[in-house]
Amino acid sequence: MREQYRTHDGGLLESDLAAHPMEQFTHWFKQAAAPGSPLTEPNAMVVSTVDAEGRPSSRTVLLKSYDEAGFVFYTNYGSRKATDLAANPHVALLFPWHPMSRQVIVSGTAVRTPREETAAYFRSRPYGSQLGAWASAQSSVLGSRAELDVSYRELTLRYPAGSEVPVPPHWGGFRVAPRTVEFWQGRENRLHDRLRYESTGSGAWRVDRLSP
Repeated sequence: MREQYRTHDGGLLESDLAAHPMEQFTHWFKQAAAPGSPLTEPNAMVVSTVDAEGRPSSRTVLLKSYDEAGFVFYTNYGSRKATDLAANPHVALLFPWHPMSRQVIVSGTAVRTPREETAAYFRSRPYGSQLGAWASAQSSVLGSRAELDVSYRELTLRYPAGSEVPVPPHWGGFRVAPRTVEFWQGRENRLHDRLRYESTGSGAWRVDRLSP
C-alpha cells in the first residue's frame, strides 16, 4: 500500500507562493474545486481539538467560508468539538487533498463567529439542514435512531416547509485564525515539498521550507 507521488509542474517552490497564506489557499482551493477536479468535497477538512484534560479528538467537517481573517465552520455549541474549544481554543485543520497529491495543514485559534454572521449563514441552509440543527443534540447519547427521527418529524410540524425556521441558540460558527499554514505537495521518493507560513505579528508572515 504505497503510492509513488509524481508532479508534472516542478513541485512547489518558494517563488510560487503568494505573499499571504489565505491568498495561496485561495489559489489551491480554486484548483481543488474546479470542474474536472478529482475531489468530490474539496471543502471537507479534519478539525482536531484537545479537551480540558489534554485528550485529543478529530472529525471531518465542511469549510463554509474563508477570508483573510481565517476559516469558518458551523456546529452545535454543545458538541464535543465546541466544548473542547471552549476549554482550549487552539485547533488544527487538515485539508487531505490526496488525489491531487496535496495537503493544507493549519494551526490556529478558534473564536465564535458573530451572531449576525451565523444567522445569515443559517438562513442560506436547505430547509432540512435547518431542522437538523434543531433535531440533533450533537455528540449526546441517543437511545435509538427512532428518537432522532421522531424529533425531526415533530419539527416538520412545528416549522412546515416554507415557514421561517429560527436560528437555534445552541448552534453557530467558529472562525479559525491561522498562526501557521503549511502547503504540502507530494514529490517522488518521499522528498515532498513542505512550505509553511508562520505569523510574525502585525500581519506579516515568514515562509520556511520544512524537511519532508
